Amino acid sequence: MTTPPQRALKLGTRNSPLAMAQAEEARTRLCAAHGWDRAAITLVPVTASGDRIQDRPLADLGGKALWTKELDAWLLAGEIDFAVHSLKDVETIRPAGIAIAAILPREDVRDVLVGAASIRALPQGARIGTSAPRRAAQLLHARPDCRVIPLRGNVNTRLAKLAAGEADAMLLAAAGLNRLGKQGVGHPLPADEWLPAPAQGAIAIECRADDAETCALLAAIDDAPSRAAVMAERALLAALGGNCHSPIAVMTQAQGADLVMSAALFSPDGAERVSGEARFAAEDSAGAARLADDLLARAAPAIAIHFAGR
Repeated sequence: MTTPPQRALKLGTRNSPLAMAQAEEARTRLCAAHGWDRAAITLVPVTASGDRIQDRPLADLGGKALWTKELDAWLLAGEIDFAVHSLKDVETIRPAGIAIAAILPREDVRDVLVGAASIRALPQGARIGTSAPRRAAQLLHARPDCRVIPLRGNVNTRLAKLAAGEADAMLLAAAGLNRLGKQGVGHPLPADEWLPAPAQGAIAIECRADDAETCALLAAIDDAPSRAAVMAERALLAALGGNCHSPIAVMTQAQGADLVMSAALFSPDGAERVSGEARFAAEDSAGAARLADDLLARAAPAIAIHFAGR
């Protein structure tokens, strides 16, 4: 048991229902690891820019920083002690003063199709709701007859839009549905056929890089297998030099002491696809970069133009 802090530690989070559920999970795990009462950690919610602006695609508004910039400012100013994020929404390059101190055990990495039993079962010309370039490109690659309908908002908002007929079906993350208690909604897509987003299903907790005490407290709930997989996927992102418009799909699995990474890049319209697989030691920081080099070397111009490389 760790001595409780003299004051309540402040955990910053977005105030969406899913973000709050993730923050509650982080608080529960941290208190359990140290034998603290829940009152030892106070949740401090913020309305992120990405939550305030709902009428335009995220990629057109500044990308993933819209989910993190308010919490980053609070963290660096010392107004909160740590912050919780869905790691797939965190920029690949983080401020030097911020450290990813813990990765919680990764949830289901799969996407879920709501409104049809499978991609193949979608009716001809179906309207599919998603605001993610990856999901849009994957869908159009598999079903070029379908039409992508941009839908923003939290999970409940998007499900309501589907129920109102704004789309015929919708793609969501299984992890988010599970964390909101909606496990029975939709049909999970096989991850080996429909690769997820980098770091999908992973919750990250960040603190100030120079705050050794908080880093040590958070280390108690860091899940090493999850960290190895998602940090490799973020290394792939960094090596590809992609942005919010770059459709990247990847899945990483542990096999013994190695990681096996399967990845695919798409043109935004789904017409072009390049894929590859690599096996490398979990501690091999260059393994993902080698796969990135291979993918870019084989990518059609319609794909390569959306990646800067290393």
